[in-house]
Amino acid sequence: MRYRPWVTLAVFVCAVTICTGCVWLAVGGAGVAGYEIAKDDRSIGDKVDDASITSGVKVKFIKDAQIKALDINVDTYEGVVTLHGNVPSAGARDRAEQLARSVKGVKDVRSKLVIVPPASD
Repeated sequence: MRYRPWVTLAVFVCAVTICTGCVWLAVGGAGVAGYEIAKDDRSIGDKVDDASITSGVKVKFIKDAQIKALDINVDTYEGVVTLHGNVPSAGARDRAEQLARSVKGVKDVRSKLVIVPPASD
């Protein structure tokens, strides 16, 4: 078998190009995440409390038959829960708000839920 330096060089250049792209993607992603964390002025304890509230609300949504948990985004900041997404009726919106208020630590619930009735066939 003959040694072909150009094949080795081509493989090396491709590998470096691919790896370099991945490195910049990883570094860029870490930089964005670091910026988001750094600009958040809450203490670690407050962040943990907010994450716990968000999880608690999502668990209640998942367990409830009236709520489509995947259609509702839950954000919590300093105990204030904000709900974003679509619900099929005013009753589902009210139920989502009620469930969110029932979670320990929730100070207020802000609903930005949009009522989108199911499409009729």
